[in-house]
Amino acid sequence: MAKTAKDMVAEAKAQIENLTPQQVAEETRQGTLIVDVRDGDERQKDGGLPGSVHVPRGMLEFRADPTSPYHNPAFSPDKRVILHCASGGRSALAAKTLKEMGYSNVAHLEGGFTAWKEQGLPVEQG
Repeated sequence: MAKTAKDMVAEAKAQIENLTPQQVAEETRQGTLIVDVRDGDERQKDGGLPGSVHVPRGMLEFRADPTSPYHNPAFSPDKRVILHCASGGRSALAAKTLKEMGYSNVAHLEGGFTAWKEQGLPVEQG
């Protein structure tokens, strides 16, 4: 039987570390790499987590792969990485993907940017 997107997100969340906005806020103060996987227009319109790196979901594997010509040097398989999207679905799938790529210390923001804003945490424009 085919899986739905909802099934795939639930499966991913069961295999990754799910963090609250407060936990992510604490990690931002420790210099953890925070990756925003939303589309560019979402980030432009709504802003993002301060200091986060923007990598659209469709480019994540290429930016994270050290052998790719599109590799972003901010990524390293032995570095702590926390991903976020708007509500937590895309970032859960992205975190699972990074684990499959050998990233051992990866998590995502449960509830995404929406939960972050609802907690009144700081937002960086653009």
